[in-house]
Amino acid sequence: MSRTILITGASSGIGKACAEKFASSGDQLIICARRENRLARLAERLEKEYGTAVLPLSFDVREKEQVDRAIGTLAFHWRKIDVLINNAGLALGLSPIDEGDTLEWDQMINTNIKGLLYVSRAVIPLMKENGRGHIINIGSIAGVETYPMGNVYCATKHAVASLSKAMRIDLLKYGIKVSQVSPGATETEFSLVRFHGDREKAADVYSGFKPLGGSDVAEAVHFAANLPEHVNIDDLLLMPAAQASAKIIHKEEQSS
Repeated sequence: MSRTILITGASSGIGKACAEKFASSGDQLIICARRENRLARLAERLEKEYGTAVLPLSFDVREKEQVDRAIGTLAFHWRKIDVLINNAGLALGLSPIDEGDTLEWDQMINTNIKGLLYVSRAVIPLMKENGRGHIINIGSIAGVETYPMGNVYCATKHAVASLSKAMRIDLLKYGIKVSQVSPGATETEFSLVRFHGDREKAADVYSGFKPLGGSDVAEAVHFAANLPEHVNIDDLLLMPAAQASAKIIHKEEQSS
């Protein structure tokens, strides 16, 4: 039976890959992001390729009023949300704590923590009405280990890990499962955003080894979402084979 999957940050990277994966399984999708044109194109393509219904919702997860309006005005047949994938997030900059850009700190905190909270707060009542649901939060190796100059970004992902545990406790009696999928190095727009569009710096992050791709993470998310009702993955740490910890990656020497 077709489910309804709501995905934030769906216009690129892991979110887009999740949309592809769930659409290919016949699930109907609510795809959310700020970039309206990208969402519209993705929705049109997924509907055409997989014959499933896709509802694009353009809003900023950092703005509570926008979140509440978008979720609160869903038509009746879209309100039975079976799976929420809290994927929207970003890293900005890589500098020591005393040199950090406070505007970038605010953006990471507002997106990675508050955005997850605002969307979850809007969707959970719908899941409670349905008597079931599954929230999958996209964490990070940065929420397991704090690495040099990762300070605020790492703090936000540690918060996601803690919130995932808190949600699991608070929502247990309502039949709502909560999982966290935490990837290591994943080649998406992540580093391009972190380095403010510097493609050379972004490419260097993933040179010399095979990182995860968005589709690898989507496979793990899809697996977690398709386990029997009585089974839940609490935390799943997903790493490239070449990565042993946040900052220990085996890179092959590049030939000149």
